Amino acid sequence: MLCWGNASYGQLGMGGIDEEIVVEPRKCEFFHGKQVCDVGCGRRHTAFLLEDGTVYTCGCNDLGQLGHEKSRKKPVSNSLSFKFVLHNTSFAYPLQIVCQMYKSLRKVLTCMFLHLAYHVFQPVHCFLCTGGHVFSWGQNRYGQLGLGINGQSISTPQNIQSLQGIPFTQISTGGAHSFALTLSGAVFGWGRNKFGQLGLNDTNDRCFPTLLKSLRSQRVIYISCGEDHTAALTKLRGVFTFGAGGYGQLGHNSTNHEINPRKVFELMGNVVTQIACGRQHTLAFTPSSGKMDSFGLGGNGQLGTRSTCNRKSPAPVKGPWVASGCAAETDSEQGCCVKRIYAGGDQSFAHYCTANVSLDDVRIHDPHRRICTLNEDIIQKWLNHSPGRLPLEVSNEIDLVFSSASCLNGSFLSMSHPDHYSTSSKCSGVDMNMTRILFHRVIQQDHPEIAQQIAASLEKNLIPRLSSSPPDIEALRLYLTLPECPLFSDRNNYVTIAIPFAKALLSLKEAPLKVLGNWWSTFEPPVFQRLVELYKEVVVYLLQMHKVGIPSAEQRIFTCFLDTSLRLLEILHTVSERAGHIIQYDKFYIHELDDLIDIRNDYVTWIQRQMYPMGHDGVVTLCRYPFVFDAQAKTTLLQTDAVIQMQMAVDQAQMQNFSSMFLPAVESVNPCLILIVRRENIVGDTMEVLRKSKNVDYKKPLKVIFVGEEAVDAGGVRKEFFLLIMKELLDPKYGMFRYYEESRLIWFSNKTFEDFDLFNLIGVICGLAIYNLTIVELNFPVALYKKLLKRKPTLDDLKELMPDVGRSLQQLLDYTEDDLEETFCLNFTITEENYGATEVLELVPNGEDINVNKSNRQDFVNAYVDYVFNTSVAPLFECFYAGFHKVCGGKVLELFQPNELQAMVIGNTNYDWTELEKSTEYKGEYWADHPTIRLFWEVFHSLPLEKKKQFLLFLTGSDRIPILGMKSLKLVIQPTGGGEHYLPVAHTCFNLLDLPKYTSVETLREKLLQAIDHNQGFNLA
Repeated sequence: MLCWGNASYGQLGMGGIDEEIVVEPRKCEFFHGKQVCDVGCGRRHTAFLLEDGTVYTCGCNDLGQLGHEKSRKKPVSNSLSFKFVLHNTSFAYPLQIVCQMYKSLRKVLTCMFLHLAYHVFQPVHCFLCTGGHVFSWGQNRYGQLGLGINGQSISTPQNIQSLQGIPFTQISTGGAHSFALTLSGAVFGWGRNKFGQLGLNDTNDRCFPTLLKSLRSQRVIYISCGEDHTAALTKLRGVFTFGAGGYGQLGHNSTNHEINPRKVFELMGNVVTQIACGRQHTLAFTPSSGKMDSFGLGGNGQLGTRSTCNRKSPAPVKGPWVASGCAAETDSEQGCCVKRIYAGGDQSFAHYCTANVSLDDVRIHDPHRRICTLNEDIIQKWLNHSPGRLPLEVSNEIDLVFSSASCLNGSFLSMSHPDHYSTSSKCSGVDMNMTRILFHRVIQQDHPEIAQQIAASLEKNLIPRLSSSPPDIEALRLYLTLPECPLFSDRNNYVTIAIPFAKALLSLKEAPLKVLGNWWSTFEPPVFQRLVELYKEVVVYLLQMHKVGIPSAEQRIFTCFLDTSLRLLEILHTVSERAGHIIQYDKFYIHELDDLIDIRNDYVTWIQRQMYPMGHDGVVTLCRYPFVFDAQAKTTLLQTDAVIQMQMAVDQAQMQNFSSMFLPAVESVNPCLILIVRRENIVGDTMEVLRKSKNVDYKKPLKVIFVGEEAVDAGGVRKEFFLLIMKELLDPKYGMFRYYEESRLIWFSNKTFEDFDLFNLIGVICGLAIYNLTIVELNFPVALYKKLLKRKPTLDDLKELMPDVGRSLQQLLDYTEDDLEETFCLNFTITEENYGATEVLELVPNGEDINVNKSNRQDFVNAYVDYVFNTSVAPLFECFYAGFHKVCGGKVLELFQPNELQAMVIGNTNYDWTELEKSTEYKGEYWADHPTIRLFWEVFHSLPLEKKKQFLLFLTGSDRIPILGMKSLKLVIQPTGGGEHYLPVAHTCFNLLDLPKYTSVETLREKLLQAIDHNQGFNLA
């Protein structure tokens, strides 16, 4: 041990030397052959902790701070033993030694703590437990205890509640200010700030711990406090100082005070690994060059420069230092390899060795000086015990980790780029892959006792104590990591762990919830999906319990649980949407809903709650969370909504008709929307009727009558009407739409000469088709349905409509060379063919003069897409949109995704012919194994795809299937009289097929094909 500085009270431990001060490092012979573990310095006394747990103290003893009866200039063994800290296997962490000013300090040493700091100038103490709690006690004139009050001294340790949940690695105290440092480099300070020693850009004292935001991005790994100044060491070699600088102790070549952290530039270029602050001086050590610097007050020789002059900038300590890795001479002061430096009061120490051993580098966390965290080593230690009852030591350690938010928040930290020192509101600093691996490592079937202890700790200690307003973003990490624990996915723990955890999460205030949202948005899709699936399963579990039956006394609790789980899913859905779909929207669908709840009743209840709010009446409607509905459930909702609105329209009409009986001024109305049309003038007749109709008429059930045909419209006539009118409206002779050969899709033609009312009519027809649950042939791209739902089309939509143009624009965006302008030769224009003439149109004002380059190519693509889907067709689409929403607007429609709405309008082609056979019903003497039925399905399955589609058109009025799939067609086959020379007859209204009793495959094939090739027209015969 080398020591220098004030020796007037024997605080250097050098015995009875004559000098009052030692101006250069000098060897302390007392420690020859002893293994020093730690050193603590008070203003006029020093304590030394040896590896065997023995404590030696020396120096002034006027307040009993040495722990024995007399002041000593030579270290004397203290009766106080630290062996329990060093050797207790549950908390095997060396203690950073403290200098005692009061004997009462002994009382608290029975606590299991990791790191203890003591004001070297004022009787104030702080310590950090292995469980992550920070305690303080002593004087509190300036709020230096961090308890939110000042002035009153406190004699017993108090938990600093405002630091709960933060994973700290170090605490440090100065004259009347204190600092705590987190594992990821966040710095919290409190107490006196007269000279700016808190670094908060002011001189106001703080009685609550306050984050030093200016150092958050600097990756601080060690902090040291002097009487009125502070020094911070970063992972990237930097040393920052702030506070009082009257003696040059900040090292900035001035005596100014600094209220903000300022880098010591003269130390730049040095890989500083240790710093230490005395009362008014500072030390910095660079092992690669074996150089130690000091600056500040030097009147007592504490700078070790062989002078008592103050130093305003770093000056070398005159010692026999050698660079790390160099051999030192045995039994000689020459060639000392410094292991650790210490400072306090006006004295300084350097613990050295004469052999090549590893040196202390505070940039690297000492695993023995960290709070207890979940890692591979501790898990292996737990698993090493034989299955059965847990040893008390292991049980306590598991309880410590899983009861402490600090311990869990300090676990699973990312070591790769970006590492946990990059923690911010955008980056969690957590390695989710490591999280999953370690949780699955500790929760094993072979060790159920470990899982039980963890579950108990989470349920009873951790989750109930989670704060709604965590003090820092580092206290939020457990909200990301805990759901990866397999215990959360165990149905037995839904009510005790998963749901209370969700409730704690939802109780967070807006700011921390926003941070969590940012972190979730960075998740890989599989990780995010696991979280979503977890709470989808919780919802399914709760609904299954409800279906089985829940006692009325527990109904309120069930409602709370269900609402909590759905609200968390709602937040996750919002995060996914804002992040550009972390997972696809259908991953939120709960497909079991159709079997677990009455969707129609749920919708009616939801509507009633909106019309007549009843406050918190204990009812949860799934319609409040529409993102969990799949296409089938949404279609059921739409059907329910349509039925309700139709019934309301019918009721209104009947009421009006009733009034007309007594009031001649009131006109009677038809409760249905009747369309009487001629096949040869279907468009004109339809427009004439719809022009005369009011908006309320569109809500009535639709009935279609073809002039000269005797069919009763039970659905089939309506189907054919939609098919025929859309075929007519989309005919090229009108020029209303442009057909794209490559994609076989159509889009609005901005060169049409037709009346815009026709576009309104097409919109109305599409709305009526959806409203009346009928699919129509409408070969538009998904972009149309996006626009109907007020969403913006993208380049992907252009690729669907115009694949060649879309590919070219993508190549433009992907081009990496610098000659983009020369290669593509584009400007902000678009070229169109207009009745044989080429027309150049500007996408933006003066677009012809703006060349497309690397910096504006995205703007060009956006403008191109906007022109095709919006600008060029704006008046046409507005008419279409207005017509569509006359019939089919409202909240239910907004629940659909664009491709789901497309499937609602035109059906889909997800053919499953086997499912069609399975779902077909039979009447009369027919059954599934009847010889004629077996022949029918043999012939049908042998038909080519186009003929099968023609059969669907023949039987149902459309060759596409509804969004609900084949089973929703509900085909019915019945026998018919007459012989084999009769053709099959389709009752399209009912999806009913009259099938004669054919006895041969050949006859059945011939008659079936003959029938489906001649299927237009309706007749009762």
